[in-house]
Amino acid sequence: MSEARVCVGAIAGSFGVRGEVRLKSFCAEPTAIAGYGPLSTEDGGRRFEVTLGRPVKGGFAARLSGVTSKEAADALRGTRLYAPRAKLPDLAEDEFYHADLIGLAVVDTGGQVLGRVRAVHDHGAGDLLEVHGPGLKSTVLLPFTETCVPTVDLAAGRLIADPPDGLFP
Repeated sequence: MSEARVCVGAIAGSFGVRGEVRLKSFCAEPTAIAGYGPLSTEDGGRRFEVTLGRPVKGGFAARLSGVTSKEAADALRGTRLYAPRAKLPDLAEDEFYHADLIGLAVVDTGGQVLGRVRAVHDHGAGDLLEVHGPGLKSTVLLPFTETCVPTVDLAAGRLIADPPDGLFP
């Protein structure tokens, strides 16, 4: 697909017997996922209008257009849902979509390349950038704080890191 898209949620499985799904939202405001539709699968092969139901553990009970049975809902388990980038809200100057950070070069304050951002993780205590690159035997988790990452330059495709001592070899 030529249109830029961002993953905004995933289907965790069926909910009930009438075709509802358990939908996990990745949006800062979880209910906003229903307003970005139609949402599409990663390959763009299917599109769904989303109607949120009640909150359930780990997300929402939701109806997806065209999904009318428990079996159809079960078949979608693990499917990630994407919204067109143009439908997402603009962010403040110091905020970033995770999708924008993945792939950025990570350089230290002296200009030495440390690696590239492979993923962004949020385990509840703040975002961590998973960095992998030359000279690293395994990935490094760099806290995504203003202290550790003082500069993010999306236009240049890099971020400048000031990691804690000993984090990178």
